[in-house]
Amino acid sequence: QPSLDELGEAIQNHKVTTLWLTAGLFTVMVDQKVEYLHGVRQLLVGGDVVSASHVRKVLSLGGITVINGYGPTENTTFTCCNPVTELPEGVNSFPIGRPISNTTVYVLDKHQQPVPLGAAGELYIGGDGLALGYLNNPELTAERFVENPFDPQGGSRLYRTGDLVRYLPDGTIEFIGRIDNQVKIRGFRIELGEVETALSLHPSVNEVVVMVREIKPGEKHLTAYLTVSGDITLETSDLRAWTKTKLPEFMRPSFYIFLDAMPLTANGKIDRKQLPEPEGTNPASAQGYMEPRNQVEELIANIWSQVLRVEKVGIHDNFFELGGHSLLATRVISRLREAFGIEQTVRSIFEHPTIAAWSEQGAALLLGDKEAIGGSIQPVSRQSNLPLSFAQQRLWFFDQFMPESPMYNIPSALRMQGELDIVAWEKSLQAIILRHESLRTTFHEIDGQSIQVIHPHMDWKMDILDLRDLSAEKKEQKIEQLAEAETARAFALGQGPLIRATMIQTDDHGYVFLINMHHIISDGWSMGIFYRELLANYEAFSKQETPELAELPIQYADFSTWQHEWMDGEILEQQVTYWKEKLGGAEPLLALPTDRSRPAVQSYKGAIYTKTFSADLLAKLKVLSQESNSTLFMTLLAAFQTLLYRYSGQEDIVVGSPVAGRNRQETENLIGFFVNTLALRTNVTGDVTFTELLARVRETALEAYAHQDLPFEKLVDELQLERSLSYSQLFQVMFVLQNFPLEEAVTSGIQLTPLDSERHLTTSKFDLTLTMREQVGGGLVASFEYSTDLFDRSTIERMTGHLQNLLEAIIAQPEESIEKLDLLRESERNKQVVELNNTASDYPRDKTVQQLFAETAAQYPDRIAVVSGEEQLTYAELEAKANQLANYLQKQGVEAGTFVGLCVERSLDMLVGMLGILKAGGAYVPLDPAYPQERLAFMLEDAQISILLTQEHLACKWQGQELTIFSLDHAGEKWAEESTLAPQVDMTADSLAYVIYTSGSTGTPKGVLVVHRGIVRLIKNTNYVTLTEEDVFLQASTVSFDAATFEIWGALLNGAKLVLMPPHQPSLDE
Repeated sequence: QPSLDELGEAIQNHKVTTLWLTAGLFTVMVDQKVEYLHGVRQLLVGGDVVSASHVRKVLSLGGITVINGYGPTENTTFTCCNPVTELPEGVNSFPIGRPISNTTVYVLDKHQQPVPLGAAGELYIGGDGLALGYLNNPELTAERFVENPFDPQGGSRLYRTGDLVRYLPDGTIEFIGRIDNQVKIRGFRIELGEVETALSLHPSVNEVVVMVREIKPGEKHLTAYLTVSGDITLETSDLRAWTKTKLPEFMRPSFYIFLDAMPLTANGKIDRKQLPEPEGTNPASAQGYMEPRNQVEELIANIWSQVLRVEKVGIHDNFFELGGHSLLATRVISRLREAFGIEQTVRSIFEHPTIAAWSEQGAALLLGDKEAIGGSIQPVSRQSNLPLSFAQQRLWFFDQFMPESPMYNIPSALRMQGELDIVAWEKSLQAIILRHESLRTTFHEIDGQSIQVIHPHMDWKMDILDLRDLSAEKKEQKIEQLAEAETARAFALGQGPLIRATMIQTDDHGYVFLINMHHIISDGWSMGIFYRELLANYEAFSKQETPELAELPIQYADFSTWQHEWMDGEILEQQVTYWKEKLGGAEPLLALPTDRSRPAVQSYKGAIYTKTFSADLLAKLKVLSQESNSTLFMTLLAAFQTLLYRYSGQEDIVVGSPVAGRNRQETENLIGFFVNTLALRTNVTGDVTFTELLARVRETALEAYAHQDLPFEKLVDELQLERSLSYSQLFQVMFVLQNFPLEEAVTSGIQLTPLDSERHLTTSKFDLTLTMREQVGGGLVASFEYSTDLFDRSTIERMTGHLQNLLEAIIAQPEESIEKLDLLRESERNKQVVELNNTASDYPRDKTVQQLFAETAAQYPDRIAVVSGEEQLTYAELEAKANQLANYLQKQGVEAGTFVGLCVERSLDMLVGMLGILKAGGAYVPLDPAYPQERLAFMLEDAQISILLTQEHLACKWQGQELTIFSLDHAGEKWAEESTLAPQVDMTADSLAYVIYTSGSTGTPKGVLVVHRGIVRLIKNTNYVTLTEEDVFLQASTVSFDAATFEIWGALLNGAKLVLMPPHQPSLDE
């Protein structure tokens, strides 16, 4: 490889206009010698992920187009290209673009179905650049070159790249990584490319490679290898702090290794095999090592050291930065229990991740004895501290973590028409507050324990606003504003009241009623009770009567006290056992395709999108449910899990779903937070039909209902799950079928109509929550609450459309495999399969390379074709020399389809040899002189080469081989007398032009068979570059690398000048 200065000087001296660089070489050049690229008109970069910031730096030179050129050898050099003249700040990736002329691409799932826009799939390639297959390897050819299912005529093939990509909304394709580069650590699927991208955004990081390393058998860790810009010193602690803000905990590297330069292969790609193993010592702590100060800390340090397999642990070392995670935390907790006899949860390590912090709180704890109690719920004394229920504890904990958050608000609104008695309405609300203690409760902490405090009386008033003076349009705007502000206003759990109401008068007989409660005192079922009692109270008070409501046997605080006692009972054991078995080993994260990377800390910002499906669809779903002996809930859940499976490709799908949690008579009429969440896990492995999947879902749901008493919060503790601020435990997607709709009602002459208050939501508790409900009048409403950290509205709109398509397909074909049910609308499918592949263009598709070269030489006989150092050849001279060699080779037995070896360094001889072989009817097989002898011997044997063209100084490499060897630099006199006219050959555009050997996964190289048409479609009348006779190409890659195909034939078949880099320079690292 040439040095940077030699490369730069060649570019400047020869006024190179068109240049190809590998991503690795490009990065180095831009960092160190970007000025050398001045004057280059089109710069093609590829072979690996291309850094967006480096592209911006080059574009700032002006007058240059940078082209991301992607393509495997199996499709003749380039498949997709993305030419850009600007790349806005904030754009962090450089997509591979669109298919080049006469090329087709498809993004498919494992069943060769198109995936939705934005979802990851394997890239399949077709078109005129496709190779014939692999030499002497029919099995691999059949595996990688498959029938094209989208070809209406049939007969064409596609190449399976093994690359994971996705379509972006603008129709360009983004490269994600190799399918085999998707790794699993501790059950999490991790895309190494995503980790690399996050690190590459650090202003001081130049290049980065992330790999999985096994420090000890079975213990996998992410290791990041980095080079740093200029003279900047970067510490491991800087990168830990950086990734903390960019990546979830499970995606952060455990080890960082700084390199002076990345090792590169001969072809300029990063050589991952040469990257050093991390040493199993401490990943450095931010504060430096400090030894234990007492016996307690020493004991803890020993335990950490054994579990983490780290030699020395300082008291300020962070458990997770030393390579710890929740599974190892579980081991640590059980050993601490043995050592100190104290009961602790995994959470304690997450909250106190250093020995110093943990020992302070841990040493103070002693084990308390508890007795198990069950039985019915009895009223308890209000004199002692009243505990929170398990569900309330979670919301209390969340509120401590994110105070002032409106996330757990339950807003609702009514439009009212009639003669309203406002005083009676307010009195009705006050009566409900008096009847239900939960509405008079606030939450506090005493000695580290959260408690609920019930206030005997609460001076509670409803706000009243009069908008009658405003115009109709202003009125509606004001109502919208007020509803939105109320929804977004947080409650203070320690102050209360945790219920607010506003009555807005819009005209003499028109009102809008807004009500809002905190979820810690209420739930969906409670809202049904609330409205029922409100209307009953109003009916009585408006007639000056006393409401008659049945006495409540208990209050919510009685339930929460009972729940804690019951939780210690043996009844619970079977529930815990069931859920542990059911959920053990579930994938911790559902990897849905998102518009943005998952943030290190979720903000819970969200939005809602709602669509109503037809009454006809709902009616048919109900019929299908009855025929399958299932409920509508089960059918819709099975459909939703099918959608999630098709989007994510994951076969293990866990979805959360709420249950009322009121399976005791005493709780039925209470307002309070009873709702429990069930984790419904469905396995979609095997080629299942929808009917079969529905049976699985039905079984799962029925079992879950039988074990629904275990509070979700308790379940999370029992399972000792990895805790993260980046995603919710156990599941990230919820499904709700609402069966307590707020319907229109009339009470005492007032007409009540529910208003959609949910559309004002600005939070999302999960990545995605699908709430469905039957509409009065027969439609099926689907509302997606989604995290705006992850998703754009357009993505959710598309997903809703896919859900509708899926439901319609399920009704039409319930016995069809869930893989084959139509997800995409016909228009979407047509766009991906047909419109984005509309790349056909005219080019000389029936001509061979040598025919086109002869035409170019006839058109531009005196133009310089090639320059090498002090030597050069015109087109006419190169044509004549190649024809003489071709005539000679035919006399040596070369005919159509003969493989001829070519082992030469960059030189005029190399081009004479290549053209001569083609003109004789043969196909050239490049043999890189730098390759190991063993590899070269394999290639000779595999291609059955009997004639080899080389150079005198390389001839010794071939001693002892049964070969006819011609040295192009000395044996020229042997064909000096041959005719300068081209010999006759029987060849077509489908004839073989060359065989290039690429690395095989088995370790044995594989020969890719490339035909003339593949080369011609690459460089004639194409759409990704403009090539004219005025261009100057630099040929710097080795001839055994397929970029040389573009460099050499891009110049010589368009009348341009080809400048050869001299072959003997020191390599880049020297």
